[in-house]
Amino acid sequence: MKPFFLRTLIIVSLLIFGFLLLNLAKPEQNTVENSIQIKKDTSIVTKNVSKTYEVKAVKLPDYIEFAGEEVPLSKADVRERLDRELLVNTYWQSNGLLLMKRANKFFPLIEPLLQEYNLPDDFKYLCVAESALIQVPSYKGAAGYWHFMPKTGREYGLEVNKNVDERYNLKLSTKVAADYLKRAKAKFKSWTLAAAAYNAGSGRISQRLREQKVSSYYDLLLNPETGRYVFRILALKEIMSNPEKYGFIYDQEDLYTFPEVREIVIDSPINDLADFAKQYNTTYKELKIVNPWLRDTKLNNSTKKEYRIKIPIN
Repeated sequence: MKPFFLRTLIIVSLLIFGFLLLNLAKPEQNTVENSIQIKKDTSIVTKNVSKTYEVKAVKLPDYIEFAGEEVPLSKADVRERLDRELLVNTYWQSNGLLLMKRANKFFPLIEPLLQEYNLPDDFKYLCVAESALIQVPSYKGAAGYWHFMPKTGREYGLEVNKNVDERYNLKLSTKVAADYLKRAKAKFKSWTLAAAAYNAGSGRISQRLREQKVSSYYDLLLNPETGRYVFRILALKEIMSNPEKYGFIYDQEDLYTFPEVREIVIDSPINDLADFAKQYNTTYKELKIVNPWLRDTKLNNSTKKEYRIKIPIN
């Protein structure tokens, strides 16, 4: 073979081989680039949660009042503080639903008591804010539906000891709450300030009003707990009055109800509440559920005081 022809053949072969390599590499490069582009595009639209999950800002109501007293929503600070409590209580969904379930159980008992004791209906939301309508004492020792301290309960005539604690008696404790709040209203000329005094004490609210030379709760600078207190009550009122507006959906059958009961009057000791319950065709547990003020396994009653005991109707 001639040298010229051999050189030409080698050059042509190298060119063909290079062309093949170049074309084989291009699709792979394009695939990588396309993959990178797809990943970039996907990361832009993909949520890190369910596609249907959205956290929306809560729209404040145009008007809201507490016990007939208008909340000054024109004040930026007032709007922000109310907004905070609406957000917290709207997006604490499990707690919100539980409050609504319990409210169906207890509001029919509380509402007529508030009417009987001449207290505005809005104060049922103060009761919710205080105890969440459950029998769990606070870390400071306040207990019952209206969360009285032992000393306060005794000062207002409630029996508070290891055997009987009438802070857990809904009718008696509601009367005490009404007495306290009506006295505070007479002093401050405002149900809103009366509610604040329920949390902080009348003396402290009086002192802050004097120091700051104002007359409205909404103009007071208070400690964080009392500063949030009325706004939390307002938020509970707004959400529990308009559950669907805030995303709470339930059927009537989902709600709790209070057991059907009858009352008997006892003016003597009960040595064993379990035996006593059996006499009325119920159980110790069922008896205690509807009479949480009975704190022991017996009722001492050495003074022959009259107690009204609820008996479940099974």
